[in-house]
Amino acid sequence: MSDLTNSESKSQSLKVAGETLPAKSQPTVLRCLIGSLISSAFAFGLYSLTMSIALSFASKPVHSANITVIKIGVAVRTLVVGMAALGTGVFGIAAVGLLLLGVQIMLQKLLKKPAV
Repeated sequence: MSDLTNSESKSQSLKVAGETLPAKSQPTVLRCLIGSLISSAFAFGLYSLTMSIALSFASKPVHSANITVIKIGVAVRTLVVGMAALGTGVFGIAAVGLLLLGVQIMLQKLLKKPAV
């Protein structure tokens, strides 16, 4: 393991909080819209998966006389549907956030006063 206090280390130092990012890594309207489209595609796919899993579980009830088996089955089904729904929500919120970021950047560029 390398020594973290070694001054001859070739790793880059941490950025200062006030330092700006290089121009190539700044978010642009196009990047935000493309990211939003990709995220919404994932959200739609996960939504479709969630609905198909829920319908599959609803059409096949657990057949058992043992109450423990039924409770574990219900818990597992709830966890599976919940994880798919969580993924849908995360990607959906990311899509909306990226879309709103793109709108904010566009408005900032439109309302920016020209340099005199």
